[in-house]
Parts: sequence; C-alpha cells; structure tokens
Amino acid sequence: MFQPLLRIALALSAASALAACTVPAQETSLASPVPPPTDDQDAALSARGEYLVRIAGCNDCHTPAYGERGGSVPKEEWLTGSPMGFHGPWGTTYAANLRLKAAEIEEAGWLEYTANLHTRPLMPDYSVRDMTAEDRLALYRFLRELGPAGTKAPEFLPPGKTPAPPYLQLVLPPPAG
Repeated sequence: MFQPLLRIALALSAASALAACTVPAQETSLASPVPPPTDDQDAALSARGEYLVRIAGCNDCHTPAYGERGGSVPKEEWLTGSPMGFHGPWGTTYAANLRLKAAEIEEAGWLEYTANLHTRPLMPDYSVRDMTAEDRLALYRFLRELGPAGTKAPEFLPPGKTPAPPYLQLVLPPPAG
C-alpha cells in the first residue's frame, strides 16, 4: 500500500515542480496538492524531515546555542529561531523561528513559499529552492510534528543600525580588481 501512494505523491510532486519551471516565481501556484498521507507515509516523511534538518545544518542557525552545545540540544528546542544577529553590509539578519512559520501556513502554501524562497544573508535560500518538493514537504511535516514553540526572531535591521548583542560582525573582503 505504501509504495503505490509514494509513487503517486512523487509523480504529483514532479509534475508540480515541472509546472513551476514554466511560470515566473511570483505566479507559481500548486494546482494539485500532494494527497493526504497515510500514517506510515506521514511518519516516513517526518523522519526524512528530521534527517534533512540534521544534515543540512538547519539547527546551526535556527536553534539557539546549537553549535555551542555541540549539537546536544533536545528536539523540543530545535528550530525556534535565534536572537543571534548576523551583522554585515546588508544590515542585521536573524534566523527565523521555523516552527512558528510552519504552524501559520498550510502544506500547499509551504511548498510554494519554499520553492520561491529568497532571503537576506546568511540564509542559503538557494539550497532550499534546490530541494525536491518531497524534501520540502518532509521538512514541513517534521516542523508540524514538532509543533509551534518559542517566539518570533528579532526583526531585520537595515544597514547602518548597530544591533544589540548577541551578534556576529561579518566583514567582507574588498571587491577584487
């Protein structure tokens, strides 16, 4: 039972991804959402999402003190955003609370949002856009399984504004030439 449903989900995800390639990013929509999962499918997607969070380094920025604690942070604290600012020529950015984001958006909206994600530094948004729809769905299912927690990350500060600590000052090399 699991294999046929997975094939259907993969086919729909691939069709949605191909359809998105022909439409400008701001007009992308998901006409055919992924069918509702079975319990086994949902558990497998959530486990895949947890795996992706671990290997893609999402916790490095989106979980407070993850690096300082050597990755030994209980899952209950994962992906709640961070007060650590990243200050550079673009201003100051903060890693978002992904659990709150996933709680406020439906699955189809999440897939569209992440397929077209464009953020400020240091977030490697291109890595999220390059994920398959199934991997982005797995992240969503894992975030929804964790549930909402924490508070919203601090707002972006424009260039010229000095953030309150804690923050990392990033100095870029001068342009070559």
